[in-house]
Amino acid sequence: MKFRVERDVLADAVAWAARSLPVRPSVPVLAGLLIEAGDDGLLLSTFDYETSARASLDADVSDAGTALVSGRLLADICRSLPAKPVEMVLDGARVQLTCGSARFSLQTMPVEDYPSLPSMPSATGTVASDVFAHAVAQAVTAAGRDDMLPVLTGVRVEIEGTSIALLATDRFRLAQRELGWDPHSPDESAAALVPAKVLGDTAKSLTVGSEVTIALATGGTGEGIIGFEGTGPGGVRRTTTRLLDGEFPKVRSLFPSEHLTTARVDKAELVESVKRVALVAERNTAVQLAFGDGVLTLDAGSGDEAQASESIQADVDGEPLTTGFNPQFLLDGLTAIDEPVVELAFTQASKPVVMSGVPRDGADANGTAASAAPSDFRYLLMPRRLLS
Repeated sequence: MKFRVERDVLADAVAWAARSLPVRPSVPVLAGLLIEAGDDGLLLSTFDYETSARASLDADVSDAGTALVSGRLLADICRSLPAKPVEMVLDGARVQLTCGSARFSLQTMPVEDYPSLPSMPSATGTVASDVFAHAVAQAVTAAGRDDMLPVLTGVRVEIEGTSIALLATDRFRLAQRELGWDPHSPDESAAALVPAKVLGDTAKSLTVGSEVTIALATGGTGEGIIGFEGTGPGGVRRTTTRLLDGEFPKVRSLFPSEHLTTARVDKAELVESVKRVALVAERNTAVQLAFGDGVLTLDAGSGDEAQASESIQADVDGEPLTTGFNPQFLLDGLTAIDEPVVELAFTQASKPVVMSGVPRDGADANGTAASAAPSDFRYLLMPRRLLS
């Protein structure tokens, strides 16, 4: 194996493929990055039996061949190289890397011990890469991080015709994001539970090209694979991951059909107020929100401890209401909303709030009332018990 490639193209592809390498691989070869040089250029691959990553890139290949080297070490080396072409040669059991006057010799691992990578499923449809990345970032806000509840560490992807719904919950909050896409079949209908971390990292990394292809394959036992394909510097990027097994809770019914109290508040002003007031909130205590006639008052702290209070303008419709929330969870939901004004909708103080965004003037670009065009993103948050 012998090839020559531009440093920036190689460094970007290696970093992209190596990002999903396991921190503590079950067997040493799973820490490896597979380099395949052929007539079509280079193919860099990683796989840990759950998630695979492939990056293709153009290169001047003199001798075809395959080598398996430490992925993280190669990524660190490529990141530090000077801005000159890189040459790599397989010499016996070692790979020699040369870039300008810099030279590295890397020990290889046995290629025959490396597992076969899964095939990319058949394409299901395409979606704009920037829209998809932003929608996923909003949805994963509410995904669980407790590995003892693996189902809640996933994002449920529901495909129905020309729309995709992304749902995530950690039991204390729920995020729902709707977006449009271009399915290969107009009556496409499918659902998958995708690991939130993989989905978030993948969507963010595939924004170089204009589109992302989603490929979904589900098995009869509930197991399956989902794949994502996009364009990166120098070539195509593909990721596959095994779907999570288990039944995602039926969370759509948690969104109430009607509300008794709603409040509209400037998002930026509310975010800054929550940040300030939360400075005195003890660990695991709530920030209190009291909605009155044209005013939202935030309070935190109690007793002999530090206390804070701040009032901001709010357009309140309905009965006055006092409730409280985990300040970080509240901030997570607020910052995930795109619009400049946030609407907080309640059925009662002890029930969850539904947060969504509305345009500042209360109407969309066509002059239609904002209430007639609900936001594509909704965030439901459970209240916390207030200290007396």
